[in-house]
Order: sequence, then structure tokens, then C-alpha cells
Amino acid sequence: MSKLVADIGGTNMRIAVADGVNAVSQVRQYKVTDFASPVETIQAYLADTGMKKPTHVCLAIACPVNSDQVTMTNHSWSFSIEQSQSALGVEALHVINDFTAIALSVPFLTNNQKIQLGGSESETNQPIAVYGAGTGLGVAHVVSQGGKWIALPGEGGHVDFAPNNQQEMDVLTYLAKDFGHVSAERLMSGQGIANIYRALAALNQASEKELEPAQITERAINGSCQLCKTTLDMFCNVMGSFGGNLALTLLTRGGVFIAGGIVPRFAEYLINSGFRERFEAKGRFEPINKKIPVYIVTEDQPGLLGAAAYLAQNL
Repeated sequence: MSKLVADIGGTNMRIAVADGVNAVSQVRQYKVTDFASPVETIQAYLADTGMKKPTHVCLAIACPVNSDQVTMTNHSWSFSIEQSQSALGVEALHVINDFTAIALSVPFLTNNQKIQLGGSESETNQPIAVYGAGTGLGVAHVVSQGGKWIALPGEGGHVDFAPNNQQEMDVLTYLAKDFGHVSAERLMSGQGIANIYRALAALNQASEKELEPAQITERAINGSCQLCKTTLDMFCNVMGSFGGNLALTLLTRGGVFIAGGIVPRFAEYLINSGFRERFEAKGRFEPINKKIPVYIVTEDQPGLLGAAAYLAQNL
């Protein structure tokens, strides 16, 4: 039995051999614009590596997976799972959401693949929460059942943003003029950083020019822009409050994991921010959240590892 896994985003498709529940090898990256479908990309990978046709494949893809027909949100690919399995000639082709794959990876991460931020030790086989700021805000929970880890995907990034102080209330009021419904994702994402910056600039009547999220983050870290620092501080604080809410939702004594492409870039800043204080500030339930550990995922390929975990658990 040979297993192949892939992580498909709007720009790149990463493909690897699945060697176990937390191990992949021969990782290669391909631009999705260079190929007509995942099948063609996998065929190119097999030709490049000289690997024989796999028996089982799992694709983690950045879009909803609700039926046989899969249509990407940020790319033109649209394909049938059944037809793709036939074209590849494999015994089984599994397709799961990319954040579901990330969620499935976290129970198997080693200490070298994550950084702990406060709390006690995680409790074995207890529920886990996972959220990640990137293009959007992904949210999932993971539970242990019958010796397997099962991801519970959802759309938690689109719940109402809940401010905790006057400044955050003012930002909410400002953003509501643009969006009507202000979801958590409107602040906790790449564009969310830009939204916070724009709102604070307007509220403080600052003549600041528009900046990209990466520019805001860089200037906050190097201390060259006070407004950027205030922006990133708010981002870290609201991430803490939101993570604490997820911890309470399922009493995630297995830990809360922060994944996604943004936070690992400034992990040290987040660690030294008000994140943990806000995570724990839950009134009567503060003693519970004080014990729950938070981990920043530093592994480069959690999507591939999660797809590998999916195959390992389901074959």
C-alpha cells in the first residue's frame, strides 16, 4: 500500500508521500495555474519523482467539500472526486477541507512543531480547539473517539466579533458602517489587521496612508509606527479573547492550537502581548482557562501531515 497526500491552496499545491500519521517525505510544490486539475498535477509529481502509482490519495483543499463535485473558492479548479479517482486509477481518493486537515494534524505534533504559550500540560484524549488567521479565520475542534481523532469543522470565524473595551467597541462601530455584520474574521485575518489599522486611523483622525498587513506587522515589531503597534496589539488581544471562548465551548483540556499563515510570523510578539491575559479573562471561569495550554503551530506543512493522519486513521 502506498499513500499520497496533497495540500491545495489558491496559489500552490503541495504533494508528498505519506509515511505515517505524522510523517511525510518527497515534498514538492506546484503552481495551480500551471495545471488543469489536481489529477494532472499529481501525474506530474509521479513523473518528477519516479514514484509508482499510489493506492490511496488524500487531498486537503481550500474550499467546502460537500458532494462529489468540488469547486475551489479562490481558483478555477472544479472536479469530480469519483472521476478523478478513476483517472488516477487508485483504490481510494479522499478529499477533505484544508483546515480540517490542519486540525487533524495537531494531536500528533511534537514539541519541535509547536510553541506553548501558558497553561498547564495538555490532558490526553481531551477535546482540542484549533483556529488560524490567514486569508480568513479558520476554526475547528478535534475530539477523540474510539481510538481515532475526529475533526469537527465549522464556520466559527463568522460569529459576531465581541469587543472587550471601549477602543474595541469604537472599532466595531466603525467597521459596522462598512460591513453591517462584523464577524470575528473581519479583525482576525490578514485583511483584519488592515481593517483594524484603517479603523484606528480614522478614529484618531490620523493622516496615515493605507498599508498592507505585512507592512503593518513589520512596523509594529520594529517600533517605527505607534499606530501599527496599537493595531497589532489589538489583533493579539482579540485573538486571545476568541481563543478563550473556543476553549470554553468544548472545555478543550487537550489545548488550543493557533495555526494559519499569520501568527507564526510574529510568535514572539504574540507571546509578549496581552494575548494570554485575555485568553484567561473569563470571569468565574478564569480558573479553568488558566490551566488550558495554548500552542502556536510552527510546523511548515500541517495540511500535509493532517491528510497523512486522515489516511492513517481511516485505512
